[in-house]
Amino acid sequence: MNHSAVETASVLPALVIFVPTATAVLIFAFGRFVSWLREALAFVGVTCALILSVIIGYKTLHGEILTSFETQLYADSLSALLINMVSLVSFVAVVYSLKYMWHQVKEGGLPHTTTSGRLTAFYGWLMLFISTMIWACLSNNIIMLYVAVEASTIASGLLVAFYWDKRALEAGYKYLMLLTVGITFSLFGCVLLYATGSNLPGVGGAKGLLISELKLHASSFPITTIILASAFLIIGFGTKAGVAPFHPWLPDAHAEAPTPVSALLSGVMIKVAMYALVRTVTIFYPTFSPVAMFALGLGVFTLVIGDLMALAQDDLKRMLAYSSVSQIGYILMGFGIGTQLGIYAGLFHMVNHAIAKALLFLAAGAVIYSTGVRNISQLGGLAKKMPITSFCFFIGALAVSGMPPLNGFHSKLALFVAGADAGNWWAVGFGIAASLVTLVVLLKAAKNIFWGKESEAVANTSVREAPLTVVISMLILAILCLGVGLYPKAVYPPIKEAASYVQTINTSNKKVAVAENPKVGKPNDRSSKKILKIEF
Repeated sequence: MNHSAVETASVLPALVIFVPTATAVLIFAFGRFVSWLREALAFVGVTCALILSVIIGYKTLHGEILTSFETQLYADSLSALLINMVSLVSFVAVVYSLKYMWHQVKEGGLPHTTTSGRLTAFYGWLMLFISTMIWACLSNNIIMLYVAVEASTIASGLLVAFYWDKRALEAGYKYLMLLTVGITFSLFGCVLLYATGSNLPGVGGAKGLLISELKLHASSFPITTIILASAFLIIGFGTKAGVAPFHPWLPDAHAEAPTPVSALLSGVMIKVAMYALVRTVTIFYPTFSPVAMFALGLGVFTLVIGDLMALAQDDLKRMLAYSSVSQIGYILMGFGIGTQLGIYAGLFHMVNHAIAKALLFLAAGAVIYSTGVRNISQLGGLAKKMPITSFCFFIGALAVSGMPPLNGFHSKLALFVAGADAGNWWAVGFGIAASLVTLVVLLKAAKNIFWGKESEAVANTSVREAPLTVVISMLILAILCLGVGLYPKAVYPPIKEAASYVQTINTSNKKVAVAENPKVGKPNDRSSKKILKIEF
């Protein structure tokens, strides 16, 4: 298969970052004075970001690479897939927040605060969080990639501590400290890549900062630099992605944050960090394949640890958080397999998990909204009073577990086929076993929450279905889980295109595809069109 992509200067990559950032500034400036303005601005801002992301996705799918500020911002099909995923889940989270956060702040009795002030802070930081995630996905400057990922940590850290009680403050402190220290390792890796790349013939100066240039000359890097830089990048971005054993911040942060923020943290933020890891580390796959094998081992370790920890949880949101650790292991497993099919499967599962896990967190939030209870053991018989939430939770649980006919089935099947095709049967065995554990964990939780005898908390006459915006948000994601599951071909083209921009390992049978520029190893002519050639 052959395809070509043409670089086109465009304002769209800059605009999709600017819109939510400007919205955040307006919310901070005027949100306190007009009660409905902050919600309206957040809705308009995230809707515009979603529309711009779709336009960028359409253009990249039809052979364009959009660039802004020369090539500092770089939207290829891989970046476009990520910003669409971020914008979609963000849109749903903002719609969910409209009633949910009002209830949490006004009725929740937050200490030392006013409703207007807290909601203004929430929507302002939420929009900054969204804009920094989009910025990270579009950054072609390796140092700015680190800065964007770190900026998303600061914005989301304040949201994690939003409730301002002992548990939230402890989770926020732990989140900021562990992630800041962890991500510092990625800065070491980025600086090492720049220092080495800028001294290579044909690179030099500011060009050494561009990931697109480093990718073209990765084969000229010394092996010791590759090993050191890969280790730093995997530890740094892997910490933010929740890869074991760097994940201890994740359960507390995802559990204590407001539910819409939990959906964003688990649904897309850890995927953005995984994207940063993949964007940087995989440039060495064709030259030094042991990097891929290390990633595969780490991915399998992560998926096992996450599932075992999820088994022991009674707190609903902590259980879902540990499940996210497990699923990020599956995604890393796909990238660790390193073949074209493995990369494709990893991206496919990244998209599916973003939708399904966001759905599960939103459903958990609806349960907490109506009952005020988070512990699974204190719930039961909720299906009669909250049938839509019950339906959505089961859809999410089955999707994450990889059950047909839902979306997670197709991506997990692709992962196992990719692993078997590459001869990594041990990884496939662990993956299937962990998937069965995921099924047990999530269905057991669903049964205890929604079936059986009504618990004391559920028997309260005030327990009923959550408000309309909360229900609509859940239904959008549930329909997507079902839709992609029943007609997976709808998402094949963008994922296939995105996968073609990730370097793959070289294999002896030459069946895998390697995305490469014909000028690899030679000085790059910036004025020429970048031709991406894929050969089978």
